Amino acid sequence: MKVLFITQDDPIYVREFFDEFLGLDRADIMLHGIVLAPPMGKKRLSDLIAQMWNFYGPVDFVRMGVRFVATRLTARLPSFLRFGRDVTIRQIAESYGIPVTLVDDLNDSAFVQSVRQNDIDVLVSVAAPQIIKTPLIEAPRQVCINIHNAKLPMYRGMLPNFWQMYDGLASVGTTVHKINAGIDDGSILAQVETELLPNESLDSVIRRTKRRGAKLVLDVLRRLRDGTVVESPNDRELGSYHSFPTKADVAEFRRRDNRLL
Repeated sequence: MKVLFITQDDPIYVREFFDEFLGLDRADIMLHGIVLAPPMGKKRLSDLIAQMWNFYGPVDFVRMGVRFVATRLTARLPSFLRFGRDVTIRQIAESYGIPVTLVDDLNDSAFVQSVRQNDIDVLVSVAAPQIIKTPLIEAPRQVCINIHNAKLPMYRGMLPNFWQMYDGLASVGTTVHKINAGIDDGSILAQVETELLPNESLDSVIRRTKRRGAKLVLDVLRRLRDGTVVESPNDRELGSYHSFPTKADVAEFRRRDNRLL
């Protein structure tokens, strides 16, 4: 079974998934490569900065900004100055001999055709920054799947870990599901829950669930290969949807004794 990942070039959180996944015993899964799309899709840089400022607030915005810049600068250093640590998704992948390509538009006909021509069996979306349209959904020979950090059909949409913590849940979910033309509403293939730790920050929860999700995706890939995967309904009428948090949402999140960082 030949697998291709599509994701975004995020050195903070998404790299946690690939650092975990590529380090697992996956010799029985043929990984064709990893495709990187521009982070946050086609959002303008000024709009992205404004969104992050409103979300984090001045102090945490600066903390995240310093972390992001430090990560990008560290990634430019020679390996010996990084003490052999792989910082970016590309560096992690190349250390395992996995090819990485850049694609500006995941729905471009040339990329869709390349998925078909390379006989990709399973296309896996990990925080893909663009809505995947029908031609790409139908391009792999077997299925196109996505990982979402909530127990669908609850908490469809943006930043589900935030909303689960906002609602005071004791644990957060992770779902691997088929991709269809809707948003987070394809058939469910597997789900797990991750218990929240006392006083845990959103930052920590995202990192832990990315790594937990890597193991779940590998398990699903094996069951897809073996024909043992069991699909469950993902009824949006029984679920919920959330958009990206507003400043007021973040203020209430903090008032409920939650932390972003």
